[in-house]
Amino acid sequence: MTQRIFWQDPYLTELKTAVAAVRGDQVYLQSTIFFAFSGGQESDAGTLGGYPVLTAAKDGLDIVYTLPPGHALKAGDPVELRIDWERRYRLMRLHFAAEMILQLVYKHCPGIERIGAHISQDKARIDFARDDSIAVLFPLLEQEAAALVAAGKPIETDFTDEQSQRRYWQVQGFARMGCGGTHPRSTAEIGAFTLKRKRLGKGKERIEITLSA
Repeated sequence: MTQRIFWQDPYLTELKTAVAAVRGDQVYLQSTIFFAFSGGQESDAGTLGGYPVLTAAKDGLDIVYTLPPGHALKAGDPVELRIDWERRYRLMRLHFAAEMILQLVYKHCPGIERIGAHISQDKARIDFARDDSIAVLFPLLEQEAAALVAAGKPIETDFTDEQSQRRYWQVQGFARMGCGGTHPRSTAEIGAFTLKRKRLGKGKERIEITLSA
């Protein structure tokens, strides 16, 4: 099982570890700071042993990294991981901005169904099953989200089940949600962001979130 150091310290940008296994272009590590696509959050970008990581994917409780053909790594080799910090930090901030908006939508629209989500470094989106425009909620969502950011509340994370690698985040007095992504330490780090509504089709509404800086 790959040890996920990004849960212990999501601000760590470099890590010395060792190769656990190699299967052609696919490499497994003993430990990692390199997040793999999960829960709608895109993978990190960076290098493994000096090679660019082409893809990162979950493989059970492990993470598998695909490197360019012809790499020279083998099991047992010491390697260094480096991630693109600017990308990681934007993903973290947008991820939690989306989590805040999701919880606020649940608060103001009990029973609403989320039908999709995606977090990239440029924007986050959340899709809902809803007949009328979700933009009518924006004044409330923006006001309450801004208050959470201004309050600078700690974002706590931990395991609900360590054996199965299930985790959650929690902000006291706001919400708690199962999630295995990377998160900032405080709501203050999210900063200002804007909301945009898109109509996806009959009964489908999307909220797009972009950071102001």
